[in-house]
Amino acid sequence: MSVSVILPTFRRPDGLRAALASLMAQSRQPDEIIIVDNDPAGSAARGVANARAVARCKVTYVHEERAGVANARNAGWAAATTRYVAFLDDDEIASAGWLESLMATATTLPADVVFGPLRGEALDAPNGVRAGLAQRLYSRPGAITDHRLDAPFGCGNSLVDRNAFELAEAPFDPRMNISGGEDDLFFAELARQGARFGWSAAAHAVETVDARRTSWRYLLARSFAFGQGATQSAANARPRRWAGIGFWMMVGLGQLAAYGAVAAVTMLARHASAARWLDRAVQGAGKLFWIEAFEPRFYGEAAPLSPADPTSQA
Repeated sequence: MSVSVILPTFRRPDGLRAALASLMAQSRQPDEIIIVDNDPAGSAARGVANARAVARCKVTYVHEERAGVANARNAGWAAATTRYVAFLDDDEIASAGWLESLMATATTLPADVVFGPLRGEALDAPNGVRAGLAQRLYSRPGAITDHRLDAPFGCGNSLVDRNAFELAEAPFDPRMNISGGEDDLFFAELARQGARFGWSAAAHAVETVDARRTSWRYLLARSFAFGQGATQSAANARPRRWAGIGFWMMVGLGQLAAYGAVAAVTMLARHASAARWLDRAVQGAGKLFWIEAFEPRFYGEAAPLSPADPTSQA
């Protein structure tokens, strides 16, 4: 039951340090930690050297100079030699029993792909609708017991049994390098191959969110991009699923109209549910306006929504 943890990073030294510290403290040590440095300058190399000095497992450094979240994940995937691959992002901190819980759930359910809960910690987020929206976007709540899932989540805090699938050498679509959503397409392909998705209730992790990513502009762009994912999955399928595109666009139109009206009323009333309705309305707009021209740019040095601070990453 060998397992590697893939940890992509881009100019986020504090986040990388915290994520690595949480991996060092695992009750079930990984066989290998693969750190993928997506900074052309190789800024994570020093942190990797420090980790190797104290690690109880192999620490592999991969320098992927080609910017983009899909490129980084593909580089980590190619470097892994184990049967199981777990994903942790450089803004996430795993609980001590995280990896042990993911592996146990994969065996006992059984499941080919396992996801765990995420708790978003929106640093410096104000109270009100914006704070509620940040919690919705950066948290992944779920049941308190393990169970099968009908649909997947995102890559952060997940485990994949590579032996269960036939995948390309680079399974994450580089067309999503800047906008994100590469994990949606990845898990959609696993679902097409009959993946059994599972929920590991004890595999807790925390996502730390800096103030830059709780601005209105960034939060609404995240909601919009999440909404685009459904339509883009149909558009990026081979062959392109035109019926699926039409279906999701109609769903988006309905969501935008219905939820938009409710969001406006609840925001004016400052009701606690306003964040939920706003999120759904903006996701509806994303389903409707799914083409590349409307894609938010979250990743890479040229992305307008990536932080200007060279020590952090969107």
